[in-house]
Amino acid sequence: MRNDTSVSRSMLFIVERPWITVVFCFVIVLISALGMPRLTFDNDYRSLFGEDNPQLLAFDKIQSTYNKSDNVLFVIAPSGNDVFTPEVLSAIALLIEKAWQLPFSSRVDSITNFQHTSISDGELVVADLVLDPSDISSSDLGEIKKIALNEPLLVNRLVSRQGHVAGVNVTVQLPELDPMEVTEVAAAARVMAEEIKSLYPKLEIHLTGMVMMNNAFVESTLADSQKMTPIMYGMIILVLLLSLRSFSATFGSILLIIFSLLAVMGFFGWLRWPITPVSVTAPTIIMTMAVADCVHLLVAMLQNMRQGQAKKQALLDSLKINFKPMLLTSVTTAIGFLSMNFSDAPPFRDLGNIVACGVLVAFLLTMTILPAIMMILPVRVKLCDASKQNWMDKLALWVIRRRKFLLVVNGGLVLILTSMVTLNELNDEFVKYFDETVEFRRATDFLDQEMGGFYTIEIALSVSEEGGLNEPLVLEKVEQLSQWLQQQPEVLHVNSITDTFKRLNQNMHDGSQDEYKLPAARDLAAQYLLMYEMSLPYGLDLNDQVNIDKSGTRMIATLKSLSSNEMLVVESRLHNWLKTNMPDIDAEVASPVLMFSHIGKRNIVSMMGGTVLALVLISFILVGAFRSFKLGLLSLVPNLAPAGVAFGVWALIDGNVGLGLSIVTGMTLGIVVDDTVHFISKYRHARVEREASCDEAVRYAFSTVGSAMWVTSVVLISGFAVLSFSHFTVNSDMGLLTAITIGIALFMDLLFLPPILMCLDRK
Repeated sequence: MRNDTSVSRSMLFIVERPWITVVFCFVIVLISALGMPRLTFDNDYRSLFGEDNPQLLAFDKIQSTYNKSDNVLFVIAPSGNDVFTPEVLSAIALLIEKAWQLPFSSRVDSITNFQHTSISDGELVVADLVLDPSDISSSDLGEIKKIALNEPLLVNRLVSRQGHVAGVNVTVQLPELDPMEVTEVAAAARVMAEEIKSLYPKLEIHLTGMVMMNNAFVESTLADSQKMTPIMYGMIILVLLLSLRSFSATFGSILLIIFSLLAVMGFFGWLRWPITPVSVTAPTIIMTMAVADCVHLLVAMLQNMRQGQAKKQALLDSLKINFKPMLLTSVTTAIGFLSMNFSDAPPFRDLGNIVACGVLVAFLLTMTILPAIMMILPVRVKLCDASKQNWMDKLALWVIRRRKFLLVVNGGLVLILTSMVTLNELNDEFVKYFDETVEFRRATDFLDQEMGGFYTIEIALSVSEEGGLNEPLVLEKVEQLSQWLQQQPEVLHVNSITDTFKRLNQNMHDGSQDEYKLPAARDLAAQYLLMYEMSLPYGLDLNDQVNIDKSGTRMIATLKSLSSNEMLVVESRLHNWLKTNMPDIDAEVASPVLMFSHIGKRNIVSMMGGTVLALVLISFILVGAFRSFKLGLLSLVPNLAPAGVAFGVWALIDGNVGLGLSIVTGMTLGIVVDDTVHFISKYRHARVEREASCDEAVRYAFSTVGSAMWVTSVVLISGFAVLSFSHFTVNSDMGLLTAITIGIALFMDLLFLPPILMCLDRK
C-alpha cells in the first residue's frame, strides 16, 4: 500500500509540476548525451568472435608466426578474355607499381612479378616472369603464357586456368590503431583501380579480399543508418498519427524517442563502448520499443478523454492502470535482451545490453517526461459514444463465440508449424552476409565464378627441430598433404612450399621433367632454399610460407564457395587425415571461413542456456505479478509458441539458420511477453476487482488494451521489418524473423490466449 501511495504521489507531482519534470529530465538526458562523441566503431570481422573463441585463437597463432593474410585482391578481366597480351600485362605491371604505394602494403603478387627460376651458365636465376611487358615478342608471350598456366602457384590463385582473368594480390599489415584504417586502404584501392581503368578502358577491375570485406562492414552500416533511420521515423510518425489521431500525442512520442536514444547512446559513449555492424541496429530497436511503451499510456489517456474525462484525470488514470503492466513488460523485455549476453559473438552481447538499457530508460521517460509534456501541450479530442461498439469490441464477441473452434484450430497450427522447425538447417555462408548490392559481394562472386575462391583454409605444420622442414621425410609428408588437398572436390588451389622445392630441384637438374620432385637430401633442400631466398627481391620473401627457423611451413588451400556445413565437413575430413597420416607433426588448422562456419552453431548452443534462464526468470516474475500460478503458466503458451511457429514458417521461407537468427528466440522472448502481460493484467483486473466472468473479463481486456496491443505490435513489426532492408544479411534476416515472430505473437494474444483463458480459468 505504501508503494502504491508513493507511486501515486510521484505521478501527481509529475502531472502538477510538468515544467520541473521536463527540465530535470532534459538536464539528465543532456549530460548523458554529451558522451555520444566518445562512441567508437569496430569494423573488424574479428569483433564477431570472443577472445576465447578456439578458431580465433588458432588463427591468431598462425598469423603471429607467418605474415598476416589481410589483403586487397584486384581481379582483372580484359574484354578480350585473354590476359596474355602486351596491353593487359602492361596494365598489371603498372598496377603493381602503384600497389606498393597502397597504405600499409607489405607485399604485391601477380603473374608479372612472379619469381620464375631458371639456370643460366650453371647459376640459379630468379627473376620476374615478365620483365618488360611493353616490349615483348609473340614467341616470348607464348612462352610466358605456357609457364604461367602450368605453374601450380599461379593457376586458380593469380590467373584463371583459361588465362582470361588475372589477379594482383596486395598484402597489407594494418597497425590496428584506428578502425578506419581499412576504409583508408579501400578508398586508395578504388582510386588506383579507376586510374588503371581510365588508362586501359578495355579492362574491368573488381576489388575483393579481407580488407574490402571489413570495409563492406563499414559501408553497409553507414548505408543502413542513412536509409533505415528516415524510413523508421516516417513509419513511426505515420502509425502514431493514424492510431492516436492527435498531433500533440505524436509530437510527445517523437520527443520521447529522441530523448531515449540520446540518453542511452550517450551513456554507452561515456563507457567508450564499441559500435559494430550488429549493434548499430540498437537505435532502430530502441526507437521501436520506446514507441511500444508510450502507445499504451497515450491510447488509454485519449480513450479516457474521449469518454469525457479532463486531461489531468485521464492522464492520471492512464498512469495508474498502466504503471505495473508497463514495468513488467519493460523488465521482461530487458531480461530477454540481456539473455543475449550468453551469445558467443560479442556484438550480439553489446546489442542486447544497449537495447536492454534503452528499454528501461524508455520506461522511465515514459512515466516522467512524456506525461509532463502531455500536460504542457494542448490535447484536443472528439467525444465518442461509449455505447457504440468499435472493431475491437466486435472482435472480442467473435472470439468468445468461436472460442472452441479457435482453440482447436490454433492449437493444431501451433503443433504443425512448430514440428516443421526440424526442417531448418544450421547453415551459414559469410560472404553472403552482404547482399548483391554490396561491391565486395559482387566482386567476390565474380572471383568465385571466374578464377578461384575467396574461402581458404590455412594449415600450419611444424616440427620441434630447427631446420627440420628441410628433412626429406618432413617434406614428403607436406607434399602428401598438398596432393591430398588437391584431390578434394571442394579445393581449387593449394599454395605449398613443396612446389617451390620441386621447381628448384628441376632447375638444378637442367630442367628435366623427371627431376620435378623433392630434393633427396636435407642439406640439398637447405641449400636450394637458401639460394632461392637470397635471390628474392624485397617484399617477395618466403615469410608467408616458412617460419624463421625453418621448422615449419604454412599451406593455404583455396576452396569453392561453400556453406558452413560443407566447410565443417571439409575441416573434419582434414583433421582425420592429419591425425592418421601426420601424427608426429604439429598441425594448426584455421581461417576466417572456419571461424564463421563454427560461430553459428556455437552461438545457438550458448544462447540456449540464456534463453532457458530468461524463460525461468520471466515465468517467476509473471507468476508473482499475477499472483496466480495458473495465469503465470497459461501466459507461457502465447510467449513460447510464437518463436516455434516462426521458425516453422522460416523453414518454408528459407530453411537456413545462421548467425543472425541464432539469437532471435532469446531476443523475442522478452518482446512477445509485453502484449501477454497487458492482456492478462486487464483480464485479471476484471476478474478480481470487478468480479467479472471469464467472458466479461475477456471483453474488458479487448476493450481496454486491444487497440494499444494492435498499435504497438504494428510499430514493432514495422520497426523490425525495416531492418530486413539492411544490406547486412545478419541484420536483415534477424529483423525479418523477429517481425514474423511478433506478428504471430499478436495473433496468439488476440485469437489463442482468450480461448485458453475461457476454457481453463472458469473458477
